[in-house]
Amino acid sequence: MNRTIKLLMISDVFVLTGFGLIQPILAIFINEGVAGGTIFTAGVASTLFLVTKSLVQLPFSRYIDENGNKTRWLIIGTALIATVPVMYIFIDNIYQVYLAEILYGIGSGLAYPTWVALWTMNLKPGKEGFEWSVYSTSTGLGTAATAAAGAAIASIAGFVATFILTGFMCLVGCGILLMLDRESAEKRRIVVPSR
Repeated sequence: MNRTIKLLMISDVFVLTGFGLIQPILAIFINEGVAGGTIFTAGVASTLFLVTKSLVQLPFSRYIDENGNKTRWLIIGTALIATVPVMYIFIDNIYQVYLAEILYGIGSGLAYPTWVALWTMNLKPGKEGFEWSVYSTSTGLGTAATAAAGAAIASIAGFVATFILTGFMCLVGCGILLMLDRESAEKRRIVVPSR
């Protein structure tokens, strides 16, 4: 595995593991702690996230294939994703939940195609299955470990503590991507001497 693949995987472990803390409890938070929140509106919030992500990622993927600095867009998308758990700290009505989920969809729509493009460009030929399996195992185990932990933290310390920890983990994941951006910038600075 090359360094880019490792950084992408470690970043995703932090981001996905962070969200693993709140995914099992988010519907409960919306139902019990948000004005206008019900199980139905929690479902609507999830729908808004998925529809927004789907609408953003297709046209955006065409843009980055032709023009974009993939690493910078990945960082921007991941930074937007990282703001969502922090937003949940201050949410008190369902429309704010909808806004947070739309922002989450936009961030994911920017991050996902750029992440996949960078991952694909850096896969070692002949090792694609293994590298994807290492990624899937790492993120799967991390998310599994935090699912129960998030519920425990929320029941002991409250939802706010869980949202803060999730936001922190997402920011760490975003920070790891800055190392990738720095390497990418250094590669762009290398000038081939003219003859």
